[in-house]
Amino acid sequence: METLLIVLTLFVGACNNKAISNQANTQPKLSFYDLKFTSIDGQTIDFKQYKGKKLLIVNTASECGYTPQYSDLEKLNDEYGNKIVVLGFPANNFGGQEPGSNTEIKGFCQKNYGVSFQLFEKSSVKGADKNIVYQWLTDKAKNGWNEQEPTWNFCKYLINEKGELVKFFPSKVKPTDQEIISLLQ
Repeated sequence: METLLIVLTLFVGACNNKAISNQANTQPKLSFYDLKFTSIDGQTIDFKQYKGKKLLIVNTASECGYTPQYSDLEKLNDEYGNKIVVLGFPANNFGGQEPGSNTEIKGFCQKNYGVSFQLFEKSSVKGADKNIVYQWLTDKAKNGWNEQEPTWNFCKYLINEKGELVKFFPSKVKPTDQEIISLLQ
């Protein structure tokens, strides 16, 4: 009986140690506000500055049929800037429709659409080389529920004031669509 008690004690102790070990190896969930990314001007943008604000994150391109949505993004930024921050991520992932350099993209956006919202450096938004922001947006282990990568240029992701991803919108949904505006209330 004494031997059985010693064996059980050792077994329970081993199980407890294993549980502690697994807890110690658990990675904390990465918050959206822990991210940083480089602006189109080469400055590091710390996303902590967006705490308490809704964000609309959009992958953009200058030579796409949806490129006129830059006007709607700017309109959203102008009319609802106190309720939402627009963040644009130029990418050349779809049909080679963003071939320009950061300088060319910025000039194009300002000249043709008067873009004043925050643009980031050109980067990948899908596949193995996607940037850290889109890694967070498309990994449910990081964002809580979504694995949907952009399907084309001008897909949109809505983040609430707590830094939680709440909605994905395909390219065809315009930034000024009632579906988006209703979520700003």
